[in-house]
Amino acid sequence: MYNRFFKRFFDLILSIIGLIILSPLFILVTLLLAFANNGKPFFFQQRPGKNEKIFKVIKFKTMNDKKNVDENLLPDAERITKIGNFVRKTSLDEIPQLINIIKGNMSLVGPRPLLVEYLPLYNTEQKQRHNVRPGITGWAQVNGRNAISWAKKFELDVWYVDNLSFRIDLKIMFLTIKKVFVREGINSETSVTMEYFTGNNLP
Repeated sequence: MYNRFFKRFFDLILSIIGLIILSPLFILVTLLLAFANNGKPFFFQQRPGKNEKIFKVIKFKTMNDKKNVDENLLPDAERITKIGNFVRKTSLDEIPQLINIIKGNMSLVGPRPLLVEYLPLYNTEQKQRHNVRPGITGWAQVNGRNAISWAKKFELDVWYVDNLSFRIDLKIMFLTIKKVFVREGINSETSVTMEYFTGNNLP
């Protein structure tokens, strides 16, 4: 009952309230990032949602588009802006995804929506992460975020799908607030973002 009706109801109400409360901050960050990124404060990208249905996620743009002589984007560590680094460390980059929740693409809590090109790389068990709407935060995020391996991240995602409940969602939201203040697990050990997933040969 919770997953089929009440979860969506809570998502919608809390997202609308959150967007209203955070609107001054939303506007301020938008202006700062527009200045830092040549008028481009937002980042749009296609991601798979529930049942692998593709949607366009919206986040604050924390990296510029600088390229090398071969017209390839520079490494993430070289493209992240000062304001972008702050926005990312404080998780403010996630605020625009409240719009995705209102549209019905996402939930407050669920497995994070990853890249479309990862879809053929999942094994049968890992594919179960798409049985629910993706979330702004999730069980993997409060248990390591980018500091854990892909295998562990997917294991935690599937555990969430199998154990989804109001109590678990509430616990994840409280732990997320704690993680934002402590700023744990934002970066992986070797990158400012999570390493690219290349398949189940990874540890």
